[in-house]
Amino acid sequence: MILINLLPHREAARKRKREAFYAALGASALAGGVMAGIIFLWYAAQISNQQDKNVVLQTEIKRLEGQIKDIATLQAEIAALRARQQAVEDLQADRNMPVHLLNELVKQLPDGVYVSNLKQDNQVVSLTGTAQSNERVSELLRNLGNNSPWLTRPELVEITSGNVSLSPRDQRRVANFKMTVRLLRASEAQKAASAASGASAAPAASASAPAKT
Repeated sequence: MILINLLPHREAARKRKREAFYAALGASALAGGVMAGIIFLWYAAQISNQQDKNVVLQTEIKRLEGQIKDIATLQAEIAALRARQQAVEDLQADRNMPVHLLNELVKQLPDGVYVSNLKQDNQVVSLTGTAQSNERVSELLRNLGNNSPWLTRPELVEITSGNVSLSPRDQRRVANFKMTVRLLRASEAQKAASAASGASAAPAASASAPAKT
């Protein structure tokens, strides 16, 4: 017997395909939503964890900033104490500065040079005097600049010609001068002496080294 199906089977097949497609689409949407929710929750947990870490870091930063301020305050106090100590040491050393000044002037004044006025302003000493010639003034400048451990940086302010009457018939031409020189403190003199000894020791060491062939 031959059976003939007269029902609209094509329409039924298309309906089943549509239903299967919609079911797959719904399942995909549901799976996508679940995945998106999982990803969102994961990122939210990561953000919350990072925010907690940021709070901890900010707390530590504030604590370290407070410690840095304390250290800066201590350093400022230490610097102030050192400055006071240095000021006291300088005052103690300055008590002997006039003695060193007079001793050095006696040592460094060439023959034929006479100082008529002496004035000290802090570490700057002003000299006014008379010399037999300009060459004597130049010699005094060289002595003050090169031979004294307590005096440095002499500067000639003024030099003028003048006359001195030794007798009614004896007139001598002289050089009247004004100059300044810097008087070193004890600490500065020690540093200058150490630098000079080191500079003199270096050429001596190089001279004593054997020559290589």
